Amino acid sequence: MIDLRSDTLTLPSKEMKEAMFSANLGDDVFEEDPTVNELESLGASIFEKDAALFCPSGTMTNQIAINVHTQPGDEVICSRESHVYNYEGGGIAKNSGVSTRLIEGPTGLIEHHDVINNINVDDVHYPITSLVVLENTSNRGGGVCYQIEKIKKISEVCSENKLKLHLDGARLFNAIVKNNENPIDYGKMFDSISVCLSKGLGAPIGSLLIGSRPFIQKARRVRKVMGGGMRQVGIIAAAGIYALKNNIDRLIDDHKRAEIIEAAVQNCTWVDRVIKTETNIVVIYLKEEYSNDDFVAKLKNDGILCITFGKGRVRMVTHLDIDDEDVSYIVEKLKF
Repeated sequence: MIDLRSDTLTLPSKEMKEAMFSANLGDDVFEEDPTVNELESLGASIFEKDAALFCPSGTMTNQIAINVHTQPGDEVICSRESHVYNYEGGGIAKNSGVSTRLIEGPTGLIEHHDVINNINVDDVHYPITSLVVLENTSNRGGGVCYQIEKIKKISEVCSENKLKLHLDGARLFNAIVKNNENPIDYGKMFDSISVCLSKGLGAPIGSLLIGSRPFIQKARRVRKVMGGGMRQVGIIAAAGIYALKNNIDRLIDDHKRAEIIEAAVQNCTWVDRVIKTETNIVVIYLKEEYSNDDFVAKLKNDGILCITFGKGRVRMVTHLDIDDEDVSYIVEKLKF
């Protein structure tokens, strides 16, 4: 099967497995796993931040960041389309006891004026606005990216209003490669950054939470409370090191293949429209007379897996296990 359901489905390459098998190990809860320490140092240095924390998932890194940056009863500003709101099991409320102020808009991207207009006044009737969360790239927005100047404006608003700014950067490197950006600029704008190693970068598991040293010290405590303290975890941290050193620049190949699929989907008679593809995600809106399930089933019969993505929507995601031959086959099978 050609699997376009998610870029989390990548399998470790032979070289990545070799790096894992030869990793030096220790107990990470004691901060004595040398490979984990190397990964955390590498991740922090890419963004010129002080420190990083290795966690099992991007959901955990996001939830830890929200917990550290807020107090129970506070309010978080984020997009209604954001991953932290839609796909993390209600963790904002359950883990941290905070509410959300949701910004409307189909792309999942927000503007600086959205932040300004949704900061609560200093009044005992309202929760204290303490944190803004951005997502780059936007999953539900079809992999669209922020323009860095817009993030700078949001960062300035947060600084002026004493708000913390967290980035759900699950696919941040896709945005950086797409727009030819410098990761250090992100380090300057955000108080904390979460990056997934297990999506386009191809590691089997893991995410990094990146920030200042005091922030990461607090985050380490929260990770322990959430059950995220791991032991001889260098065996998977080694995959993350390999991913950061070898699999960033090649993300452009995923973007090019997604654009080819987008063009083919545009000509499919079942399709009403497609969100303009910027990175590795293709989001399709079907005509009313066709169902998500029928579309997914039809492609599955041809050996292609994709996923429903809300009413009338289907998602396809390219990744390092999808090659040019696969894309040619997909294009051919979309002719219906």
